[in-house]
Formats: sequence, C-alpha cells, structure tokens
Amino acid sequence: MLRKIAHWILRFGGWTPVGGTPPESKAVIIAAPHTSNWDGFWALTYRVAVDIDVRFFAKDSLFWFPLGTILRALGGIALDRSHPGSAVDQAVEMLEKEERFYFGLAPEGTRRKMPGWKTGFYRIATRAAVPVYLGFIDYSRKRIGIVQKVELSGDRDADLAVIRDYYEGIEARWPEKASPMVFR
Repeated sequence: MLRKIAHWILRFGGWTPVGGTPPESKAVIIAAPHTSNWDGFWALTYRVAVDIDVRFFAKDSLFWFPLGTILRALGGIALDRSHPGSAVDQAVEMLEKEERFYFGLAPEGTRRKMPGWKTGFYRIATRAAVPVYLGFIDYSRKRIGIVQKVELSGDRDADLAVIRDYYEGIEARWPEKASPMVFR
C-alpha cells in the first residue's frame, strides 16, 4: 500500500522513477545533487516506491518525536555531528556486519554551496570493499533514480572524474547552490 502511495506522490509531483535496488547485496549509494530540503523528501519517496532498504545518517537534532520515529522507519540513523570521524567507522562497521546493507549519503554534506564534496562515501566504499551506485535527482527532466555503478579503482581523481561525467547535465533544484565535484 505504501509503495502505491509513494508511486502516486512521485507521479503527482511529475517525477519519473528509474533504476532501483542494486543487484549486489551491499553498496554505498550517493545522492546528488543536494541543494534543497525537497531532495530528501523526493529521495525517501523514491526509496519507498521502489522498495529499497537504504540506511542513511541524519543529524541527531532531527530525531525528535514524531519525526524521529518516521526517519528511523525510513532507514535513518541519528548522527552526532560533534564526532565527525566516527561516521565513516560506523558506516563501514554496519556494511561489514550486515549480510545485506545499502548505505546512502549526499557527498555535498549540506544544501548550501561548498568548495567540494566530502570524501566519506569514497572512504566507506573503499574500506568496506563495496561498489558505489550513483543516485540522482534531476529537476530539469524530473527524473530520480539509482542506475549507474562505479567500481572504485583507488585512484580518487580518476574515480571522481567518472562520477563527474555521470552527473554532467543533471540539474539541482537550486543549481547555483550545487558544490563542484572535487574532493575537499
């Protein structure tokens, strides 16, 4: 029932969902670009519509009742941002421990323009030896999905060039707030 409602919400919003659950049992899924609060809403609606069990960090201040209950049900994990280095370790531990685990995050790290992307997704995928899937929210074409797989080579610049090529032409809700695809 929830899947049908989520499909209806996407359709009513003019969105076309593409792709879905990766064939691998474990992966890091990045979501880009991330410039608006609406990105999270549409991403979570897509998550329900395609029935993919993605876990993600959200700042702990969002976990108040009843929002915290909803976020946990949708895969949210409260993140204490006063200990930033622990997030990578925690994500790697979950990927290693669970038999089936998809971890999603936005490399921009925030909705405002930053000098580049955070490296957390890369460090998590490399340490856990899992592929990265490229999730996107394209406001210009009203398409949302998880389609492209990237096997990381260990050459951060070359891998980021592949990722940058994929996102070429995908438009953020607020393009002027999109961070350049370089590691900071």
